[in-house]
Amino acid sequence: MKAVRIAAPQEIGVAEIEKPVIKADEVLLKIKYVGFCGSDLNTYRGNNPMVKLPVVPGHEVGAVIEEVGADVPDTLKKGMVVTLNPYTNCGNCASCRNGRYNACEHNETLGVQRQGVMCEYAALPWTKVIPAGDIPVRSCALIEPMSVGFHAVSRAEVTDNTFVMVIGCGMVGLGAVMRASLRGAIVIAADIDDEKLALAKEAGATYAVNTMTEDVHQRIQEITGGYGADVVIEAVGSPATYVMAVNEVGFTGRVVCIGYAKSEVAFQTKLFVQKELDIRGSRNATPSDFRAVINCINTGRYPIEKFISKVVTPEETPDAMKDWSENPGKIFRILVEL
Repeated sequence: MKAVRIAAPQEIGVAEIEKPVIKADEVLLKIKYVGFCGSDLNTYRGNNPMVKLPVVPGHEVGAVIEEVGADVPDTLKKGMVVTLNPYTNCGNCASCRNGRYNACEHNETLGVQRQGVMCEYAALPWTKVIPAGDIPVRSCALIEPMSVGFHAVSRAEVTDNTFVMVIGCGMVGLGAVMRASLRGAIVIAADIDDEKLALAKEAGATYAVNTMTEDVHQRIQEITGGYGADVVIEAVGSPATYVMAVNEVGFTGRVVCIGYAKSEVAFQTKLFVQKELDIRGSRNATPSDFRAVINCINTGRYPIEKFISKVVTPEETPDAMKDWSENPGKIFRILVEL
C-alpha cells in the first residue's frame, strides 16, 4: 500500500509498504486524511531528536473503520468515522501511577517514536480509536492538535473572568483559544501573523496582539487594567515567547508551556519568586480532551475548515513540506488525502 515516508532530512516521498493484518483486539482503518504537525516538520528539517529515520509520519487522523477484530466491542462498527488517540502509556511510571497517562515517561507517539499512519491503511488497538459522530472525516484530522490546546487550558485551570493570553495561533494555539473562550475567559491572542490573529478572533479571542508590530507589554497592561494576564499559554516554543510569557503574566498568575524551545532560555528568575508564579508543562491530551473537542466541533460555531491551509496528495508532499519549512508562520495545517 502507499505511504508517505521521511527517509532523511529534507527527503520525503511516497513509498510502498505492506498492508497490515489486524489482531483480535485491533481495528483496521482506511485512512482518509492525515495532518502534518510541528513534530513532523522538525523531523523533515532534521531537528527532531526523538525520531529514528526513516519514518512514516502522521498522528492527526481522519479515518473510516474498514474491519474489526473478533475481540473488539460492538460499539465500533465498520463504516464509522473516527480519529485516533496516538499516544501510548506504560502503566508503571510516575505519571501513569498518578493517573496522568498523557505524560507517560515512556510514551511513543505515532509518527515520532514509532511508525505513523500517513498511509492507506492502519491497524490500531481498539482502545485508541475514537468515534467522531457526525463530524466530516476531513475535520477529524484537526481533533488531535486542538485537543493539545484544550489540555493546556485544563492545566491552567481557566475559569470565567480570567484574562488568558495565548501566544501562538497555530492549530494548538487555536484550540487553546477556543477552549478558554468556552470557559468564559477573556482571551488575548498573540501572534506575528495578522491572518492567524483574525482567525483567532473568529475562534473566540476578544483581543488580538501582533507581537511583531505592537508594544506587547503596553497592550497587555492596557487590556488587563495594569494587572497582566491571569494565565499565559505558550504555544510556540521559542526563547522569546517563553520570556514573554513570564513577563506578561500577572502576579500569582499561571504560565502553561506547550511548545519545546529548541535552545536554552534565559529568564529573570526573580519574577518567578516575586510574582509567585505557577509554571506548568502541558503534554499531549487526555481522552476527555478529545471528547471536548468533538463536542465543540459539533456545535458548528467555529470555522474549522479555515484551519486547513491546503490538502495535498502523497505525491505532492515534497513541495508542500518545502513550502511549510520556508513559511512556517503562514501555514495552519497541511492535510494529506490518502
